[in-house]
Amino acid sequence: MVRAPLASRSTVQALLKASHRTHCGCPVCSTVGHAPADIFAAANALRSGGRSRQPQGARSYATPVDQPKEYAFEVAASNLRFGEGVTREVGMDFKNQGATKVGVYTDATVAKLLPMQMAIESLELAGVPYEVYDKTRVEPNQVSWAEAIDFAKKHDFSHFLAVGGGSVIDTCKVANLFTCYPDAELLDFVNAPIGKGLPINKTLRPLIAVPTTAGTGSETTGTAIFDYAPLSAKTGIANRAMRPLLGIVDPLNTDSCPREVHISSGLDVLFHALESWTAIPYNERVPRPSNPMYRPAYQGRNPVSDVFSEWALRQTVKYLPRVARDGGDFEAKSSMLLASTFAGIGFGNAGVHLCHGMSYPISGLNYSKGRYKHPGYVVDHPIVPHGISVALTGPAVFSFTAPSAPDRHRAAAEIFNEFQPDGIDTSRVADIDIGPLLHDRIARFLVGLDVPRGLNAIGYKDSDITDLVTGTLPQRRVLDLAPGFSGNDGREELSRIIEQAMSF
Repeated sequence: MVRAPLASRSTVQALLKASHRTHCGCPVCSTVGHAPADIFAAANALRSGGRSRQPQGARSYATPVDQPKEYAFEVAASNLRFGEGVTREVGMDFKNQGATKVGVYTDATVAKLLPMQMAIESLELAGVPYEVYDKTRVEPNQVSWAEAIDFAKKHDFSHFLAVGGGSVIDTCKVANLFTCYPDAELLDFVNAPIGKGLPINKTLRPLIAVPTTAGTGSETTGTAIFDYAPLSAKTGIANRAMRPLLGIVDPLNTDSCPREVHISSGLDVLFHALESWTAIPYNERVPRPSNPMYRPAYQGRNPVSDVFSEWALRQTVKYLPRVARDGGDFEAKSSMLLASTFAGIGFGNAGVHLCHGMSYPISGLNYSKGRYKHPGYVVDHPIVPHGISVALTGPAVFSFTAPSAPDRHRAAAEIFNEFQPDGIDTSRVADIDIGPLLHDRIARFLVGLDVPRGLNAIGYKDSDITDLVTGTLPQRRVLDLAPGFSGNDGREELSRIIEQAMSF
C-alpha cells in the first residue's frame, strides 16, 4: 500500500502557527477562580498521581510538529426509532434482549410525567424486572454521578433505560460504564487533562435512551458531561463505547416542556448544527492517531456530518420560532425532536467549537457573578441553561469564523434569510461582509425567541472578560476544532469574541 508522504517539519509548524490546532483530547470546561496554569498543573497532578510538576507559565499540552494530518473519518451513531408513542415498545425491546433487570434512570420531574408512565407500563406489560433511579441532578456533578453509579453497582443491572433530557441520559451512560468497570475511579475515563482519558475496551451493557427534550442529541452520542467541583470545571467522558444501543425518539415526550425549556433546548440544536457545519475539516486535524482506537469522536466536519448538520440547521430555523409561538404546534415540536437527533449525529461525528467552549464558564461563573436564574426552570440554584449559554456568544462567534470559509457561512446566512427574509440578497454580499451579515441574522433570530441580548443581560461586565477567557482556555477538545485561531492558545481571539458578545 502506498503511504501518503509525511509533511515537512516546517510545513506543519507553519500550519500549526496559523491555525493553532493542537490535540490533547480534552473536552473541558469552565474554570472558576483558577489561573490557566493552575488548572493545567492541577489536572496533570491528578492524572499523574502527584508526580507531574509544571513550571508556572508553561504550556500544559504539547503541539505535535512531526506528525501528519488526519486522513480518515469515522461515522458512528445509535440506532434510532422515531414515531408517536414508540416509547410503549421499550418493554418488548428489553424482553427481546433477554433483560433480567433494567435500571431505569430519570429525574424527579420527568418521573411524574407521561414518558415515564409509558416506559414503566411497557416494562410491566412485558414482564421485565426493573428498578427506578429518579435522583438525577439537572446539570450533574461528580457527587450526583457517584450516587447514580453506586445505585447501578448495587443492583448489577443487565440493561439500562434513560428517560429524560441530556442530564439523565449522560448520567445513565456513566452508570452503565462503571457497572462494567466496578473497580475504576471516576477520573480514569474522564478526558485529559483533568482525567486520565483511558480507553474503554469493553462492550458495555445495552442502554436505550428516551429523550424528553429536543436539544442535546445525547441519545446518539458517546459523550457525557458533568461539573467537576474540585477544579470548578465542567468536563466529561467521550467514547463511542458509551453510545446508547437505541434512541427512542417519541414526539409525545416533549409535550410537557415549558416554553423556555423548548427554546433553550432548541438553541442547543441550532448551535450543534452551526458549529459542526463550520468546524475545521477532518483532514486538517492533527495529529493523525497512532491507532484507530485513539481517533476522537469529535473529528472535524466531514461529508457525512455535513448532511446531518445542514438539515438540522434548516429545520431548527424553520420550526423553533413556531414552537415558541405555539406550544400546541405538534408538527413543529416533532420536527424539532427529529432535528435534535440529526444534529446529534452531525456534531457527534464532527464536533462543536467556540460557542460550546465558552458556554461552560458562562454557566459556571454565574454561581459567583450574576447569579442569573432563567425563567421556566424549576431548580433551587442559579442557572443559565445550556442552550442559552451557548447562544449568547453565537452572533459574535460566527462573525469571527466567517473568513475561514465564506461560502459555508454564506450558506448558513441564506438559511436564516429563507425563513426570516430581510431583503438582502445573500449572493451579492462580498465575502468580507458575510461575517457581519450572519451576526445580524443570528442576533435577530435570538431576539425573536426572547433570548437575553448578550452577556450583559445576564449580569456579566467587561471586567469579567478575563475570567471568561480563562475558563474557556482548558476546552481544548472543542477549541482545537475552531477555525480562525492564530495565537498560541487563542486568548486574544477569545477576548475579542467575548467582548463583542456582551451585547447584540
